[in-house]
Amino acid sequence: MTRINNQVKTIVLLGGLSALLVGIGALFGSGFLYGAIALAVLLNVGAYFFSDRLVLRMYGAQEVGPDEAPRLHRIVDDLVQRAAMPKPRLFVIPAAYANAFATGRNPQHGAVAVTQGIMNLLTERELRGVLAHELAHIKNRDILVSTIAAVVAAAIGYLAQALSFAAFFGSSSDEEHEGGGAGSALLVALVAPLAATLIQLGVSRAREYMADDTGARICGDPEALAAALDKLDTRATLEPSQLEPATASLFIVNPLAGGERLMRWFSTHPPMEERVRRLRALAMDMRMGLAA
Repeated sequence: MTRINNQVKTIVLLGGLSALLVGIGALFGSGFLYGAIALAVLLNVGAYFFSDRLVLRMYGAQEVGPDEAPRLHRIVDDLVQRAAMPKPRLFVIPAAYANAFATGRNPQHGAVAVTQGIMNLLTERELRGVLAHELAHIKNRDILVSTIAAVVAAAIGYLAQALSFAAFFGSSSDEEHEGGGAGSALLVALVAPLAATLIQLGVSRAREYMADDTGARICGDPEALAAALDKLDTRATLEPSQLEPATASLFIVNPLAGGERLMRWFSTHPPMEERVRRLRALAMDMRMGLAA
């Protein structure tokens, strides 16, 4: 049921983004709408195909074979068999902070990277839960979903920017005929990008919940992932990492997220306490045989 709810939430949020895009496009006409979509697709398609290489290089991730990281490969070999998916390439980031991320546009081009810090911090059971979560991102094609959301949000941003220019530099005769038209256009130009960003972040949080759920089912041990998230959250609070804000959403724990309720609206990750609560509830259901 949780997986279905998160899937429906993603669909609703992407539908909301699309409706917002079409609504703003209607203020300009189809030519402007198609142009904004084309520009957004052009700018994001490169990120879709090449972002995995860029982010791995950004963090100095080094690909490791079975001889170099036998524990890592042993765990992933078992998990991909349970998940019925191709084995991703495995990377280690030589950094003391504890975190992990998955990337790749589809299961055939997947990659999972873990820091040296997370391998030193977690038990094998906890590391298994984290790796299952990252494999779930690949299995659920979250890179594709996030790219679609980014394309639509970017197109809304371009249209809103054009609308703000039109509001500022529109002729005085237009203002006389349309009354408060310029003011309304400026309001839309200011509000639309914020709304698009909030919806895009909502998509990211829904996919994170879904990866928790899918990953817990892949490894068959929701408590392991819950314990790992608890430990990683504590470590991230005590020891800030060197993550770039632009890529923080990729990681299993986001140390850049604020703790205030208002800031959670602008976070790429759900509240950690809620993620842990859901996983422990799933563990209880699995013990009672109630999990779908």
